[in-house]
Amino acid sequence: MNFSFSNYDLENFYDEMFSGEGLIRTGYDHLKNKFEGLTSQDLWSRQQAAERSMLSMGITFNVYSEGEGTERTMPIDIIPRVITSAEWELLEKGLKQRIKALNMFIHDVYNEQNILNDNVVPRDLIESSKCYLDVCRGITPPKGIWCHITGTDLIRGDDGTFMVLEDNLRCPSGVSYMLENRELSKQIIPDVLARTGVRPVSDYPTRLHSMLQHLSDRPNPNVVVLTPGIYNSAYFEHSYLAQQMGVELVDARDLVVSDGYVKMRTTKGFEIVDVIYRRLDDTFLDPDAFNPDSMIGVPGIFEVFKNGKVALANAPGTGVADDKVIYAYVPRIIEYYLKEEAIIPNVQTYICREKEDMEYVLENIDQLVVKEANEAGGYGMLIGPKSTKEEHDIFREKIKGNPRNYIAQPTISLSRVPCMIEDHAEGRHVDLRPYILYGEEINVIPGGLTRVALRKGSLVVNSSQGGGGKDTWVLY
Repeated sequence: MNFSFSNYDLENFYDEMFSGEGLIRTGYDHLKNKFEGLTSQDLWSRQQAAERSMLSMGITFNVYSEGEGTERTMPIDIIPRVITSAEWELLEKGLKQRIKALNMFIHDVYNEQNILNDNVVPRDLIESSKCYLDVCRGITPPKGIWCHITGTDLIRGDDGTFMVLEDNLRCPSGVSYMLENRELSKQIIPDVLARTGVRPVSDYPTRLHSMLQHLSDRPNPNVVVLTPGIYNSAYFEHSYLAQQMGVELVDARDLVVSDGYVKMRTTKGFEIVDVIYRRLDDTFLDPDAFNPDSMIGVPGIFEVFKNGKVALANAPGTGVADDKVIYAYVPRIIEYYLKEEAIIPNVQTYICREKEDMEYVLENIDQLVVKEANEAGGYGMLIGPKSTKEEHDIFREKIKGNPRNYIAQPTISLSRVPCMIEDHAEGRHVDLRPYILYGEEINVIPGGLTRVALRKGSLVVNSSQGGGGKDTWVLY
């Protein structure tokens, strides 16, 4: 029996493949025809083959919340998500605008502090941020770039409009899933991929390497990827990207500071390292400058960075723009530095440190999503409509105890796309994490990681909370 979308239920959500009248949206025609030309059993077999392929390639992450550091593969769905050329053009323009302004903001708060002196962003908000590093005051990183690699999370609401949900400027992960999802599409539905006219993403490692090399003035600079080690949840990605770029994957034991440079131990002796793509948090980077208890950092590396003898991507201190409270000010940040309105809007956000906003949040917590300022991965979050009265009360007390640490947003019904659920398609909520590289110019990779809330009815797309991924096709 052939697979069919005829019984696919939109359930009054904004669906990216079908309009409210059940008509197919632009770009999905070839996909629909291909899938409906196959049997349900054939498609289910392809779905299982994709999952086995992920496992055999070792594409895994750790779920620390389960108490045992459980290692698992990220679930994948074989029905791609399609974004039209016109939609992408707007997103690309908006993301470039956002990253340009955020880079200017980070540089300003660590140097002249004009935006704080002009009270556009409250000074105490910056100085109380966990990710604001006072030791970075007065620093200008190589080429004046702070946020080299960004993963900006986008969602679509009830009317299909894209909005920014949050910015990830420290060590954004997930790009390896984006790349491997595309490789699986090439294996599973190569004919549809070829006929649909999809922009490539497989050159991401090349673009990343070129961007990293740009940060050094030395010819043929020595680039390495610095990992916290094999027990990190994204270790697969660290090793994958190093291998794809053809550079060394190192941990703290491989690096030493000597004669004012960072050097790498090799079988031929020490080699100077020019650029480090670091995949560990600021506070663990250098026990001399930050956390003295860090066992995974390199003593003295921050001093070398300050002296301009090594480039670090992303630069230490970048996380100040990652703070979810700072996120609420980004439209004002864009207007302040670029004299433009934000092209991609933020989700409406209530800042609990502001009295009126806090009162509204406390009264309406059952209708809102509440987030901690510096948590990620779906942790430190309350989804009001899906939570109990007891959970509401717990979060009310948390907010009253530390208002600066919380924001709240309306509960948005994320857009949905069809997913393979055994032998048929069901709608599941999604977001999108495009990856932006800032080197000689700002480069937005045409696609990104579509994360899927695979649990029926769930709005949480994070892999650590039961989410999965699917390939994202940006059309020419």
